[in-house]
Amino acid sequence: MKKSLCLLLAAGSLWTHATFAAAPEEVRVAYSGGSQVLLLAKADGSLDKALNSKVKWVQFATGADALTYFASNAIDIANFGSSPATAGIVRKLPVEIIGVSGVIATYERLIGKDGIHNIKDIEGKRVAYPPNSTAQYALEAAISVNKLDRSKITLLPLRPAEMVAAWKRGDIDAGYVWAPFAQELESSGGHQVFATKDLQKDGYLIYNNYVVRKAFAQQYPEVVTAFLRVHQQKVDEFKRDPEHAAAIVAKEVGAPVTTAANTLGGLEYPTLAEQGTAAWLGNGTQTSDSGIGKALTKTSDFLAGIGELRKRDIPTSWDNAINSQYIRDAAATAK
Repeated sequence: MKKSLCLLLAAGSLWTHATFAAAPEEVRVAYSGGSQVLLLAKADGSLDKALNSKVKWVQFATGADALTYFASNAIDIANFGSSPATAGIVRKLPVEIIGVSGVIATYERLIGKDGIHNIKDIEGKRVAYPPNSTAQYALEAAISVNKLDRSKITLLPLRPAEMVAAWKRGDIDAGYVWAPFAQELESSGGHQVFATKDLQKDGYLIYNNYVVRKAFAQQYPEVVTAFLRVHQQKVDEFKRDPEHAAAIVAKEVGAPVTTAANTLGGLEYPTLAEQGTAAWLGNGTQTSDSGIGKALTKTSDFLAGIGELRKRDIPTSWDNAINSQYIRDAAATAK
């Protein structure tokens, strides 16, 4: 009996040790400075608890910064735009898309000064955009689908904070950017001219996605699944009480509550269950033909067309770029 008890205790000790070892001491999560539902988990510490790890929050300004962090092995998971994520994948960065954090609707938009009443009016004007971003992709797509003469538009690549400064100096006439910078332009005499949601009718799916280092995901699959479950919990929390959620996020990012509410409400949130279907990441058997697979093809072709990527580098399959296993596991185990 004593020997059996010792064996059970030893087995229990090994199990406890194995469970603890299944989570890293630290998970490095990168996010932009804007309002997002994931910051609800930063504010209450629920992500640390769910991952059984200390979360190191790494802030960046643009998706290009996120790619740099991934390239230098400085982050594990990041929330950023589909356009820079596509560029990173085509350039063979060892990462994969594991979920959609939000479809961009009015979160990113073109803000213009007096005299710019519609998208056609940006011809002959100076228009700024953050380089290597979904805002750049949306601006270029808007120019294309509305058959504008690109040669008549002075396009200026500026980081968001630089764009605001250029706007106030009078150096630009319009800017395509996300919150809170869009609101800063609006509060300085600007008004909305065009929103990314306006492109959906033309077949453009532009979104923010969760991207993970492949090596991290392979080593800690349960952590990745738990991360996605927390995302859904915070989406649900936001939908239950948008005003309360906006107040928490606003405090976290140092923005007015109205700005946070506008930003959080400017995204559309597919559920975990929806994302594991052909309409989004796929069920694991039709990855390249899934909604995100098709979006990657369209985005990469577009980026190649404007010289951001080389056409010959675009893969024929996205099987190694999208992994829906984690989102499907998260949906199956979500409470």
